Amino acid sequence: MIPPLKPGARLLEVRGPQIETERLILRPWRASDIAPNSVMLSDPGTARFIAADGKPVTTEIAGWRNAAVIAGHWALYGFGMFAVEEKASGRYVGRVGPWCPPGWPAFEVGWGIAKEYRGRGYAVEAARASIDWSFDSFEIDEIMHCIESGNAPSQAVARRLGARKDREIDLFGKPADAWITSRANWQ
Repeated sequence: MIPPLKPGARLLEVRGPQIETERLILRPWRASDIAPNSVMLSDPGTARFIAADGKPVTTEIAGWRNAAVIAGHWALYGFGMFAVEEKASGRYVGRVGPWCPPGWPAFEVGWGIAKEYRGRGYAVEAARASIDWSFDSFEIDEIMHCIESGNAPSQAVARRLGARKDREIDLFGKPADAWITSRANWQ
């Protein structure tokens, strides 16, 4: 439990970019995102592809650690995966955005949408906004999307984004495909 602050005491305030799309808000992480992110990662089908070990999150501390890593990427590098919020409800629907921790194969824009929000086009909508922001912010010619070969829904998102399957990669001991979105072909 976080103790109350003394009068006049100040803590770090994370202020990052906020992107609004037609139906979504992409924003920095808040403590209130930890629980719904943990619920998203408790689903075995979701965890299989986006949890570090491929296993569902089953404890509060594991969920906190996952969110802390993503939020920490922002604190350390000034960018990272956005928490994605549905405008209409204000609810957390997933995480989408740039990701490039040490040892990562390339600058990536990845996505993970909670099971109950899939099939609405949110991954594509948020990824488009993240790719736009990434090309506007960084001097890069390509953005990678690391997708395991068995992840047909993420492959469909990549295709809808106009990405091309480029090559197979080893993603920390797991085989994956590198899908590429190039600046030259981005509309």
